[in-house]
Amino acid sequence: MFAPFGHLVTAMVTPFDAEGNLALDLVEALVKRLARTGTETILLGGTTGESPTLEESELLELIDTVKKFIPEKIKILVGTGTNSTAKSVKLSQKVIKKHVDGLLLVNPYYNKPMQDGLYAHFRAIAESVEIPVVLYNIPGRTGVNCEPETIAKLAEVDNIVAVKEASGNVAAVAKIRGLTPKDKFAIYSGDDVLTLPMLSVGAVGVVSVASHIVGAKIAEMIRSFFDGDVEKAMDIHVSLVPLFDALFCETNPIPVKYALNRIGCPVGGHRLPMTPIRDKSREIVDANLKKVGLIK
Repeated sequence: MFAPFGHLVTAMVTPFDAEGNLALDLVEALVKRLARTGTETILLGGTTGESPTLEESELLELIDTVKKFIPEKIKILVGTGTNSTAKSVKLSQKVIKKHVDGLLLVNPYYNKPMQDGLYAHFRAIAESVEIPVVLYNIPGRTGVNCEPETIAKLAEVDNIVAVKEASGNVAAVAKIRGLTPKDKFAIYSGDDVLTLPMLSVGAVGVVSVASHIVGAKIAEMIRSFFDGDVEKAMDIHVSLVPLFDALFCETNPIPVKYALNRIGCPVGGHRLPMTPIRDKSREIVDANLKKVGLIK
């Protein structure tokens, strides 16, 4: 099975201190937590990492810090996609000098290119580097959907090796799987709650938020599915759905950062326009952390 970044990728939160500065002193404990709970690749500078408010210099500094503590077996994926092709190329060129394992390229947001524009954008960035590239299709955040046919065409580019599919459309995943070679192109779920359904139509894993909290359970679910114990995978999935929903009761990463702090893995707060979690949402997250035995 072709799974270039393993089966469980965690889109890591970015720790900040009380003043909103990068809290690099909190990175070690977080990275070690992810490593011991099943994460095979850590994604930096993704949506969950509050990429819109991260300065380029901060992203590079974060990469350096993570590399100090990450076990050799775990890969690093970095989000370098923007809505400017030229800016994305320049950032990608800087990031690859850090010797990371791959780049994640999100759909260009706000300017909403047509499908030929998406194709030209992604291809130009991918061809500017010599490391693996993962497409990130998230129309809910970007306002544009990369269609299965476009993804299939991009899969012909040598170093475009996967897509993080966060359209919420399981049928689209099946279509992508039918249009792309299984031995050269992987599909990752971009939604925790859809991981198991997407595995059933050709995905190989997930780029997860909830793995910060229940990584071992998610890894067990995926492993059970591929071992042929679909019923066990289903049972795990069903047991985790309430927590998955709770971690998205407000805009990601507000709830997951609260949850990490609550279970004793400090990651600080957010940068505006993200704001502290509301009281009602705290109750929802707390109730589900209790259900999975992470708090009393």
